[in-house]
Amino acid sequence: MHSHHNGIKTAALLGLLTGLILAVGYWLGGSGGLVLAVVISLATNAVSYFFSDKLALRSMGARPVSEAEFPELYQIVRELATDAGQPMPRLYVSPSMQPNAFATGRNPRHAAVAVTVGITRILNLRELRGVIGHELSHVYNRDILISSVAAGLAGIVTLFAQLAIFLPFGGSDDEDSPNPAAALLMLILGPLAASIIQLAISRNREFQADASGATLTRDPLALASALEKIHYGTQRAPLPADGQLTSTAHLMIANPFRGGGLSALFSTHPPMGERIRRLHQQASLTAPRLG
Repeated sequence: MHSHHNGIKTAALLGLLTGLILAVGYWLGGSGGLVLAVVISLATNAVSYFFSDKLALRSMGARPVSEAEFPELYQIVRELATDAGQPMPRLYVSPSMQPNAFATGRNPRHAAVAVTVGITRILNLRELRGVIGHELSHVYNRDILISSVAAGLAGIVTLFAQLAIFLPFGGSDDEDSPNPAAALLMLILGPLAASIIQLAISRNREFQADASGATLTRDPLALASALEKIHYGTQRAPLPADGQLTSTAHLMIANPFRGGGLSALFSTHPPMGERIRRLHQQASLTAPRLG
């Protein structure tokens, strides 16, 4: 039920984002800027899509690790990948003491799963298994593709907003110069609307990965317990919101920056309390089958 509902919601949000682009393009009244914006944005996000794994791993200073170094981690990942009928992903460990994890890669054959040293120190094996299930689900659900498409569409809107300063508006034949008030409105509202939709898509995918990961591990309460510890750890030791990390933070299982206040409204992650509540609900619904 959750999977079907989140899938429909994500498709609707992507459609809304596409509709916003078409509306802005029509309002601008020109095909030249539209073509240029699409080409530049798609090219930029194609690079991001194919190299997102390298960018994300570099932003966290993650290094590849061998099975001899982390035998229990390898065992967990191998068992879950085998249960899902998928290939074994590459494994990385970040030296960060903040408890966090992320997965990246454009498909299961090019996937990488990374955990921080911090998360291996605060979670037991059952909780770590829940986290790995969540991260593998991101890969199996093709969330990297979805987030790349959403980022590409949002990028087009932002580029349109920038072009709006130099282009005539509304297809008007009377004036050759842009309307400053309309330019300011487009510059602010266009990217804001695109960002809100993109954030909604990202939050939906987190809920979906929680549900799918709990189904894969058959242990929703393990992930719920892990999320409680991770949330506490990330709030105690937030990472600085700068550099490459800001563009890859949405991949992580928890927001690595300090949350709360106004920033929570624009977080790529849904409220942790709601995620935990849904996992407890999932556990109560599947308890008879788990027994």
